[in-house]
Amino acid sequence: MSTLVPSDAVPGAARRVQAAYERLAEADRPEAWITLRERADVLAEAAAIDAAASDLPLAGLVYAVKDNIDVAGLPTTAACPSFAYTPERDATAVARLRAAGAICLGKTNLDQFATGLVGTRSPYGAVRSAHEDARISGGSSSGSAVVVALGIADFALGTDTAGSGRVPAALNGIVGLKATLGLIPVDGVVPACPSYDCLTVFAPDLAGAAEAMRIMAGPAEADPASRAWPADHRCAAPPAPRIAIPEAPGLAPLDPELAPLWEAALARFAAAGAELVPIDVQPLLEAALLLYEGALIAERHAAFGAHIDAWPADADPTVAEIVNGAGKFTAADLVTDQQRLRQARNTAEALLDGFDALLLPTAPQHPTIEEVAADPIGRNAAMGTYTNFVNLLDMAAVAIPAGAAGTKRFGVSVIVPAFDDQVAIDLAARAQAVPSPLFAPAGAELVVFGAHLTGMALNHQLTDLGARYAGETATAPAYRMYALDTDPPKPLVVRSNAGASLPGERWLLSEAALGRFLTALPEPMTLGKVELDDGTWTTGFVANEPAGRDITTTGGWRAHLDETR
Repeated sequence: MSTLVPSDAVPGAARRVQAAYERLAEADRPEAWITLRERADVLAEAAAIDAAASDLPLAGLVYAVKDNIDVAGLPTTAACPSFAYTPERDATAVARLRAAGAICLGKTNLDQFATGLVGTRSPYGAVRSAHEDARISGGSSSGSAVVVALGIADFALGTDTAGSGRVPAALNGIVGLKATLGLIPVDGVVPACPSYDCLTVFAPDLAGAAEAMRIMAGPAEADPASRAWPADHRCAAPPAPRIAIPEAPGLAPLDPELAPLWEAALARFAAAGAELVPIDVQPLLEAALLLYEGALIAERHAAFGAHIDAWPADADPTVAEIVNGAGKFTAADLVTDQQRLRQARNTAEALLDGFDALLLPTAPQHPTIEEVAADPIGRNAAMGTYTNFVNLLDMAAVAIPAGAAGTKRFGVSVIVPAFDDQVAIDLAARAQAVPSPLFAPAGAELVVFGAHLTGMALNHQLTDLGARYAGETATAPAYRMYALDTDPPKPLVVRSNAGASLPGERWLLSEAALGRFLTALPEPMTLGKVELDDGTWTTGFVANEPAGRDITTTGGWRAHLDETR
């Protein structure tokens, strides 16, 4: 690689690109890449972004793309040279990132046809862990996780069917975000197991992962399986969440050296206010077996089995063995296992009823490359112990790092039902003691002034609906406040020519939650448009006529309560 201009000698996006190539040269992980773009081309793209000087949300960020996801003009190989093709258009997710100003550095290595959780099943080389050469990086999104962990890319795209967007995060000490199936379109992604494939993000932190995911989310005409957020999704985790954790037998697969890291992770979640309740997770672990050991493997054979049959010399032997195993199943077997899966979803829903999330180790071990070579199928199966069921049961997950035992890396995953993605992100953020980024859209805003304020008697009516605190606010100086004689006490806010500015709080919630909130309000409480001190109007508690005792001069509901104590 030729000498680089120092990164501090160029502006904006170009500076970040220069720094990425400098770090790439220092890191010396050639096996993490399958196709690396020419530096001159990437710098030219960065210069165009700098020259445009537009307010793009991802401007100046560089990212990498797993090589089973299409980037226009770059080969897509799926780690199988004979399969390679050069797409003319980006995958929808990539196109959205490009439009937001993110710059692609190239395509990363993977377990062939995204079949594996080890990162060693590739003719382009086994991808080493970012922190220890002798240990695996995890797969199948191996290269993507490593280039993020090494600081080359700001974030990277992976895919996840069995855990490929989470296991590599755990083994490289970064965040892996796996959204609800369908939220991120998968057109332009080489199918592995089409009913359960999804596109994921690796990043050093939750904020970076959520930002990229938010840009990519939303239905796409090119992906008929893509889904929109439902009207009633939760926008926040509750203040005192209940989290299910495995009973002791469910932790039997965990490497004893990693057990103290698991206990430390539990302590962090408990310290963050979570109630941890042990449950029997065996039904979930049994459902996970359907992905590789049942007739659902037919989906992988349908996706790329014909290519392996036609080009056997190009196939990774372990991948070929797994996919060719589909031949022993009949169509009737597939129908039977699909019905078993439906029952497993019902079982999981009942098992997790009353819980806000499930917390599990992301992977039970961190083996060496040699250990995987000695037992490629057995070791790989073990790596998916706690991840394989998630997509099968239509769940979402956030994988966060949880430390290291010597050279072994460990992580935990917060797992939630479909469309509770924001709940998982919030809980992970609390455990890490960092601000929680917003991924889920907030369709409605509500301003409250009294008993629904944080810490007040009726605040739970908001948090029970998944509403999200969005900060303090105040009305325009055009309102008066009256104390109602109710149980619990509540204020009434009325617009007035002789009014004052009243303090309140902004809350974000889904449109359906706002509707349920409104229908539950007792007389004379109602919702209407309220003018804020910045001149904007939003939804809040307001009444047409005064009632009760005028308490405007006290300076708001909290001040009124303090005065009456």
